[in-house]
Amino acid sequence: MAALSPDDYRLVQPHLEPLVLERGHVLVHPNQPNSHVHFLESGLASQIAVTLDNRKLEVGIYGRDGIGPTSSILGVDRTPHQHIIQMEGEGFLIAVKTFALILEKSPALRALLMRYIQAFTIQTGYTALSNGSGVIGERLARWLLMCHDRVDGDDLTITHEFLGIMLGVRRSGVTDAIHILEGVNIIRATRGKIQVLDRERLEETAGDSYGVPEAEYRRLVGSFD
Repeated sequence: MAALSPDDYRLVQPHLEPLVLERGHVLVHPNQPNSHVHFLESGLASQIAVTLDNRKLEVGIYGRDGIGPTSSILGVDRTPHQHIIQMEGEGFLIAVKTFALILEKSPALRALLMRYIQAFTIQTGYTALSNGSGVIGERLARWLLMCHDRVDGDDLTITHEFLGIMLGVRRSGVTDAIHILEGVNIIRATRGKIQVLDRERLEETAGDSYGVPEAEYRRLVGSFD
């Protein structure tokens, strides 16, 4: 929202409806018509790929940096992905039909959102790269950094069970990776919360799996703040 020009914000603002985002709330159901586009002001949402056998894996995240689902920007009425709130917060929604009319009126807004889709596509690509070639500790560090970029402060409210879905590993594997990072004082884990203690060393642990999508977002859209 902060990246919108004053003229574009005036187009959008009258149609925004406030939304309280509770953890576990489903924003987008797979393969069902999208009724609204969601703008998060705080909190985090996961885009999750879901198989017919109900296997799940996170393929992207967004918070105050973006909107979802991106399919609505492209004029597609539904997506096979699920969008679910993983960290509570607040935001706004706007009806898809209204949003389509606004995009017709503002080529500048459409161009901005197309750049966001490009940045989000790079993020999902690097998620596939990290999941396919990274060890669990590196993948966990990358995911924590991505969350840290999108929230205020150093506390990330997340459960081990949810982390297992995010990373595509068993809960025991998540617990082991957390203990390793905690043992060298990079993070502190308590029930339902992870605190980032040393951002620089967390980036070192993530290695080259983190950084390229973030740089692309800043180049095309702006700051995460």
